[in-house]
Amino acid sequence: MSMTDPIADYLTRIRNAQHAEHKYVDIPSSNIKRRMSRILLEQGFIKKYIIIDDGKQGLIRIWLKYDEEKNPIIHKIIRVSTPGRRKYVDVEHLPRVMNNLGIAIMTTPRGVLTAREARRQNVGGEILCYVW
Repeated sequence: MSMTDPIADYLTRIRNAQHAEHKYVDIPSSNIKRRMSRILLEQGFIKKYIIIDDGKQGLIRIWLKYDEEKNPIIHKIIRVSTPGRRKYVDVEHLPRVMNNLGIAIMTTPRGVLTAREARRQNVGGEILCYVW
């Protein structure tokens, strides 16, 4: 079965695993998902992640992060740009998520970056998702 939006599947697997209070979640790997996982780790939204080689495309195992009361650190994770409706922004219109408490992950000519980093590098691009 072909998947039309693998990034939405990535975000949904994280959302569902947190709702079910799993310790980790396995997601089919791709380069863009690896970069998104790296950003989530650097921004403190997940504990850690590893790449598992299964002889095919591989898996990303992401350990989810919860607070002391077992509430997930990621409150919302929303897909912005979809295959049917792409959302591009220039550097003057880069989004601020939850008054800079959250992040916007985007693809740019310089790779997958947060909107804050894209602003520093003075580039625009396609907004993939918002996380807070």
